[in-house]
Amino acid sequence: MGSCCLSVKPGYVVLDRSHACTGIDNIAEAITLLELNNWDLVAAINGKEKYLTDADAGTAVPPPSSSPSSSSPQSSSTSAFCPISPSSRHIVERQSRMLNFRVEYRQRTVELVIEDNSTIRGIKDLLQTELGIPASKMQLKGWKSGDVSDSTVLRTLHLPKNNSLYVLTPDIAPTASTSQNSALQESLNQNFLLIVSHREAQRDYNLNFPGSRTIQEVKRNISDLTNIPVRHQQWEGWPASASDDSMTLALSGISYPCHHLSVCRRSSPANAQEPTEECADVHMISDSEGDEYEDATEFGVDDSEMFGMSSSGCRKSPMMPENSENEAEALLHFTAEFSSRYGESHPMFFIGSLEAASQEAFYGKARDRKLLAIYLHNDDSVLSNVFCSQMMCTDSIVSYLSQNFITWAWDVTKETNKARLLTMCTRHFGSVVTQTIRTYKTDQFPLLLIVMGKRTSNEVLNVIQGNTTVDELMMRLMGAMEIFTAQQQEDIKDEDEREARETVKREQDEAYRLSLEADRKKREAQEREEAEQVRLEQMRKEQEEEKEAIRLSLEQALPAEPNGDPGEQISKLRIRTPSGEFLERRFLGSCKLQVLFDFVASKGYPFDGFKLLTTFPRRNITQLDPGSTLLEAKLFPQETLFLEAKE
Repeated sequence: MGSCCLSVKPGYVVLDRSHACTGIDNIAEAITLLELNNWDLVAAINGKEKYLTDADAGTAVPPPSSSPSSSSPQSSSTSAFCPISPSSRHIVERQSRMLNFRVEYRQRTVELVIEDNSTIRGIKDLLQTELGIPASKMQLKGWKSGDVSDSTVLRTLHLPKNNSLYVLTPDIAPTASTSQNSALQESLNQNFLLIVSHREAQRDYNLNFPGSRTIQEVKRNISDLTNIPVRHQQWEGWPASASDDSMTLALSGISYPCHHLSVCRRSSPANAQEPTEECADVHMISDSEGDEYEDATEFGVDDSEMFGMSSSGCRKSPMMPENSENEAEALLHFTAEFSSRYGESHPMFFIGSLEAASQEAFYGKARDRKLLAIYLHNDDSVLSNVFCSQMMCTDSIVSYLSQNFITWAWDVTKETNKARLLTMCTRHFGSVVTQTIRTYKTDQFPLLLIVMGKRTSNEVLNVIQGNTTVDELMMRLMGAMEIFTAQQQEDIKDEDEREARETVKREQDEAYRLSLEADRKKREAQEREEAEQVRLEQMRKEQEEEKEAIRLSLEQALPAEPNGDPGEQISKLRIRTPSGEFLERRFLGSCKLQVLFDFVASKGYPFDGFKLLTTFPRRNITQLDPGSTLLEAKLFPQETLFLEAKE
């Protein structure tokens, strides 16, 4: 009976072609069986018969248990399988991931756990329940990608497991006290001096960080200085309150203005004991010993199979579909496949066309511009897996690319996709770049092109081949950043001067507009005043004409003044006006008081505006009955009266 020898490492599987242990000739089926059992070899062997029976029958069986497999073969007592039909035996659908979000809103922090197939609106709905703020008034900030909307699915953003966000509500007035807000803002603006001792190198680093910098960012900076990846760093000196790497230094509880820390490389775990089971000649390769591969030829496979490049089925699907019309969909497929092969910790690839990536990198404000990194992948190159897993996915490279570059990717494995890329490069960068890409052979891939936008044209600063090291890759990225930073400072200066000129022009235009507006308002006010004066004058004339008409009608209606014939009772009245003039007239004693009132009104003193008074005793004649006679009013034979305006 032949022996079954299996070497397992995340992303790499080598299977002997004999089927003594599993009875499965097809490597893809063996890979699928291992994945369904969480890479537990013993459980996979035990469940092999059930897998083959159910797969051939096309029946569904329960999904695998959620409990992780133990390191020893004896710890796995049961195995379960996902539904697999004969037509999709080699395809394992990607399970939804649980993402952790730490959301800060003013003085509050909310911890959320949500599936990556949810939308941003789903996060807002959960925050609405926790914070009591309408989702429509929230602005969720802190995303690494560009434009996002409420309908954006979290999976398309390719987020890490732990994320930090913050909520802005500009339409809602803050309720926290101003003293607390000012104290928090002051602490975020303070500079902390971190004295970090690298124990292996016997060296101290004096680093200044603002209070708004997170612990994770500090660790990434230390990773760049010491070449110790974040996951391998072992720290001493952080306060107990600094339990979350997404916490800012201001809130971590470190000493101000100076705090001492020490870091070293985490010691590698002890070598695992050799298995005692007779048929379990399986060699597990740990992450820290990835370069100590067993010779793959003794297991019946060559180097290309070892790195997943064989055609026997280790690679489930190409990085990018052939002849894809939509560039965004092709890049989504590329990102998903890249994550499936090399893990979630990788550069954030721009989802969109090369033209859109160029617009995002080159044509914003000078302070916001970035370099464009174009990653060209080729599955036919033996360097691709090493470059992706050991360089592109290194924490320091991922962090540096995310902060300073817009990273766009394309797969040139298929000739049709390569031809399409060359067409795009010719259109955006010219024929020189296209010819440069043509000169590289397959075994020189993958390539990382560093492109800088300039005023007249785009320039390729560097072409990094796959046969490089992490240190060399970082050095060349930093060299490109130095060139870009110098150009960016000139662009910022030119842009500031242009904006200053435009600001002066806008201010002058605004002052001129305000002057015209003031003149217009002054002219309109003057026109309104003149119109009002004309209207009042017209009303005054109409009133005077009306009064004159009434006076004339009353004057014409007065009875004739008596001549003083014998036998007539005549009353002679003398009336003093407010101006000091006197009105004199004779009336018959039998005349009504109304005739006297009409006479006074005909002289311009209407009854409703003036009252007629006697001198002594003082009497108000206008209060008497207008129908009574002068005799009855005792205004006979003569009387002196005076007019007084009513109040």
